[in-house]
Formats: sequence, C-alpha cells, structure tokens
Amino acid sequence: MSNPIQPISELGERAKRALVQELGVVDTMRFLNQFRAGNGNYAAEREQLFKDESVGSIATSIKSQRTDKI
Repeated sequence: MSNPIQPISELGERAKRALVQELGVVDTMRFLNQFRAGNGNYAAEREQLFKDESVGSIATSIKSQRTDKI
C-alpha cells in the first residue's frame, strides 16, 4: 500500500487538528509556541559576547553562579 506524500500545509493542518483534539486549544498553542523562530543572528552575537572567553572560563563562571555548588 502506498500513501501519496501530502503537501506540508495539509500535513500541518492535520497535525494541528490532532493536537487540538488531544490537548485542547490552549495547550496546543502553548506547545506550538515553543517552535517559533527567533530573530537576530545568534552566531554573530555569540562571537561578540564571548570573544574574550574560553570554554573553561565560561564553565567556571557558570559553576560559580550555581546555588547548589555541585
């Protein structure tokens, strides 16, 4: 048995209907909102933010800010 490939728009609509049926409208929207594209260029921002840092210095900084001090 062969299923034809659906257009992505149709697949998206079917998926949304299934989510709404299973989760309800509010939880479907909450779920879908986590996949929204951000804006800006994080790769360029990251280069600027951490230009004078090493992985080790960043890790040390994170560890020093932990409240549980693992």
